[in-house]
Amino acid sequence: MRGEGSLTARIIEKFLTSKLSLLFIIAALAAGAVGFFRTPREEEPQIVVPMVDVMISFPGAPAEEVEKLVTTNLETKLLEIEGVEHVYSMTRPGQAVVTVRFEVGRNREDALTNTHAKIAGYADQAPPGLAGWLVKPVDVDDVPILTLTLSGGGRDDHELRRIADEVLDNLQRVPDSSKSYVVGGRKREIRVLLDPERLGARGISPLDVSMALGGANAARRIGTFDRGNREVLVSAGPFLRDKEEVEGVVITASDGRLVYVRDVAEVVDGPEEAETYSRIGFGPAAERAHDRPGGPDVAEEPSVTIAVAKRKGTNAVWVARDVLETMEDLSAQGVVPEDVDVTVTRNYGASADEKVNELAGHILVAVITVVAIIILGLGWRSAIVVALAVPMTFSIALGADLIVGYTINRVTLFALVLSLGLLVDDPIVDVENIHRHFRLMKEPALQATLTAVRPTEVRVTDTATVLEGAIGGEIRRAAKNGIGSASRP
Repeated sequence: MRGEGSLTARIIEKFLTSKLSLLFIIAALAAGAVGFFRTPREEEPQIVVPMVDVMISFPGAPAEEVEKLVTTNLETKLLEIEGVEHVYSMTRPGQAVVTVRFEVGRNREDALTNTHAKIAGYADQAPPGLAGWLVKPVDVDDVPILTLTLSGGGRDDHELRRIADEVLDNLQRVPDSSKSYVVGGRKREIRVLLDPERLGARGISPLDVSMALGGANAARRIGTFDRGNREVLVSAGPFLRDKEEVEGVVITASDGRLVYVRDVAEVVDGPEEAETYSRIGFGPAAERAHDRPGGPDVAEEPSVTIAVAKRKGTNAVWVARDVLETMEDLSAQGVVPEDVDVTVTRNYGASADEKVNELAGHILVAVITVVAIIILGLGWRSAIVVALAVPMTFSIALGADLIVGYTINRVTLFALVLSLGLLVDDPIVDVENIHRHFRLMKEPALQATLTAVRPTEVRVTDTATVLEGAIGGEIRRAAKNGIGSASRP
């Protein structure tokens, strides 16, 4: 304890007598300001939990057969990989998805490589009919930080989907944006509805139609030829683009006459068949509810949602702001019609920014409260020490976070809030003890400060002397009062 107290006293004495202390305070506060405004803010912590999805295709097999022949065996093989914590699976007719979750902190690239290697080693044991598999990594940064829902204008989900697809092409160009996609709505689809009677009359099977469409809907390089001392590339294609081109595909020749797709089928260019429905509703109190056809009594209407994720380690606040600004520009350019409403249904950037600013507000309130109490009890000079100690400590922490690449998220915010009590308590204890030593006036100011902050030293020999004196006193008092007999050991 004596060595530790000496070291502590020497460190404090250096700061008290050095002229660089003021510069250190200014530098710490400046680093904190830069860290507060420049450190990336996000909702989810940057915890490395590697996860891999293995998507299996087994056409024509029922779910029970896929589970017995593929899923169960693959789960056993994947559990053999070092560092695997859990394996989950979902089996459906003709397909299955096996999810591998590794231990926290495992290298993501190593996990993906080991999964690929293990599945490749399992290939010779795969059952006949297995079409293949797809290994896809899953990352926490794939979670969208911003979702925009398009609705209104009396448009159905097919029209909204086409608008959303065009908007998505522009939003993907926003810097630091990552995986983005559209949820809901029906895509455009050209369907060929075969007429059995017309097929039978011309002796054409559905397979003939399928092969004709597959051969026509292709774009590839088929060769070259020389002409005029030049080599000319020959390409087949392009892809079928609209209803008229599909109707004009030749299937075969019957009785010396070409048979087109339009002769045996009806071609429909429109939305695909609905498999899911996406709708949005506004309560009677919402301002938008009164502007819609039917007024606030209209509960729901078709909607399409655009989801935007961000790159790892980037600031969710800035990415969300840039996406929203781009969305405003698209609306001004007419890409988003005026009668289509854009509702922000998720904004992790705004919520992360709000939480960080709320933390800063709580720290300010805590410092002001403590300073006010210390001014009343110890004076304004003691209060200045506490008013500087808490912001300086947080400033150094925020500056260090920016340097090492950490982000401000819900975990780091919890740690900062938890440490706030200690940061407020420790300076108060030290300042109060220094103030007490100043009032005693037994030592000069510098020495009194060092004595106040020095750890208490307790010697074993002193403790033994005190105990021996106490025991002797008790023995003497007992002998004097005549209570029994006692002898000192």
